[in-house]
Amino acid sequence: MKRRIIAIILIVVIVFIAGFVYYRYYFVFGDGVKAGTMNYFVHKGYLFKTYEGRLIQTGVRAPAQGGIQSNEFMFSVTDQKVANQLNKNAGAYLELHYKEYLNTLPWRGVSNFVVDSIISSHPVNPMQP
Repeated sequence: MKRRIIAIILIVVIVFIAGFVYYRYYFVFGDGVKAGTMNYFVHKGYLFKTYEGRLIQTGVRAPAQGGIQSNEFMFSVTDQKVANQLNKNAGAYLELHYKEYLNTLPWRGVSNFVVDSIISSHPVNPMQP
C-alpha cells in the first residue's frame, strides 16, 4: 500500500514537471507577421550555433519623451532553409512569420521570437535584382 502511494505521488510529480517544462519552453504563446528591412543576420554561438537577426520596422517610437528610435524586431531562426533565404535577402524588405515562446532554449536561439517562414521579400532599391 505504501509503495503504491509513493508511486502515484511520483507519477503526479513527473507529470507536473513535464507539463511545466512544456509550458515554459515549448508552448507557442503567440504567432504573427512582422515586416521591415533586415539589416543584421548572423550565425553565432559558443556551444550551440544559432541564427540571429534584426528587422528594422517602419515607423518610430519614443522610449523617452523627446527621443526617437526605430522599431527593431530581434529574432532567431532554427530552420536552415529559412536561414539560407534570409542570407540571400540581406537589406530587402521582408515579411516574416514568427512564433513567440515564453522562454528561450540554447539550441533555439537567444530570442523568444523564432522566425519559421518568409512570407514575401521585395528589394528596397528597385534596381536590385
